[in-house]
Amino acid sequence: MEHVHDYLIVGAGMAADAAAKAIRAVDAAADVGMIGEETSPPYQRPPLSKALWKGGKSVADIDLGTAASGAKLYPGRRIVALDRAAHVVCDAQGDSYRYRRLLLATGATPRRLPFEAGDRIIHYRTLHDYEALRRFARPGATIAVIGGGFIGAELAASLCGAGCKVSMLFPDAHIGAGRYPDGLARYLDDYYRQHGVDVRGGVRVTGGRPADGGVELGLSDGSLLRVEAAVAGLGVTPNTALAEQAGLKVDDGIVVDAQLRSSDPDIWAAGDVANFYNPALDRRLRVEHEDAAIGMGRHAGRAMAGVADSYDTLPFFYSDLFDLGYEAVGLLDARLQVVEDWREPCREGVVYYLEHGRVRGVLLWNTWDQVDAARALIAEAGPFDAAALQGRLSSQA
Repeated sequence: MEHVHDYLIVGAGMAADAAAKAIRAVDAAADVGMIGEETSPPYQRPPLSKALWKGGKSVADIDLGTAASGAKLYPGRRIVALDRAAHVVCDAQGDSYRYRRLLLATGATPRRLPFEAGDRIIHYRTLHDYEALRRFARPGATIAVIGGGFIGAELAASLCGAGCKVSMLFPDAHIGAGRYPDGLARYLDDYYRQHGVDVRGGVRVTGGRPADGGVELGLSDGSLLRVEAAVAGLGVTPNTALAEQAGLKVDDGIVVDAQLRSSDPDIWAAGDVANFYNPALDRRLRVEHEDAAIGMGRHAGRAMAGVADSYDTLPFFYSDLFDLGYEAVGLLDARLQVVEDWREPCREGVVYYLEHGRVRGVLLWNTWDQVDAARALIAEAGPFDAAALQGRLSSQA
């Protein structure tokens, strides 16, 4: 069967939802189609590792209400071919979709462990993964969290808060190693242990097999760990296969210009899959967080509908770790010069990441209402040193 849409969106996540709503806001008569691999309509992704575990939201609450945009949603469809000359994409079921303008919001795929051990090892990304983990994550259940980065740290805290007995396994020396300064990373290790998490840094999961009522993991230190389920947060890989097949320019994501247009004038890209230039940092980025997905989706939708502004936003991201929380802007790379400005060590303060006297990243640790100020600071030429940054950013009353 052939479907025809003026605007077509491949992907049905937060970027796709924002784009569909932006298109209709500019072009009230727009005919928009949206094709998603998941069977669910677009939903908020951050609650999968945050609010859904705390009882603050239900699955129904995270629905983004995409239907209100008037977009025609094709759920459970995987696009396997893109013919740029014909302006047609085809799905795995044999249907084709003709477009005038196309947005690729294909997202990313979680990296996987190099072995299979049944359905009790979950590579965490989607609502389906949340529902699969929720079946095992009862109070008192033993759960292994594999990974000590952004998602691993959030999941370990959320699962512990849900009453599970959590072991956290990761190859780096500390939680958030490479992102946080060493003292803060060490503090987090102790903080998680104080909350009951079995933190095992410097350990890799080398194998796994189904065991009675659970899974047995083989670890690089030679030990075995038997748990009822394991959840892996190992980072993601952008879904660029369709763009590559079509001959679009790809380099750690789909390369886009200031209007988020790809190397094809009728195709845009947004969200996790898009590689864009940021003027404040003077470099190309690919950002895997909510603010980027929504902002880029909205911008791409407007551009597709004829409002061709430049996307120059520096996205921010945030996290909740038990009763600690942070917002961050720019590059959090501990290899840069790190300047710490603590009101209370490791509990409230700001960490700056400098490169040749310029601020390249800001970590607002339990420090709020300073994201815009942090963006402005990163855009400044400087030069800055530790003395100039002391007290520069602080929470607003």
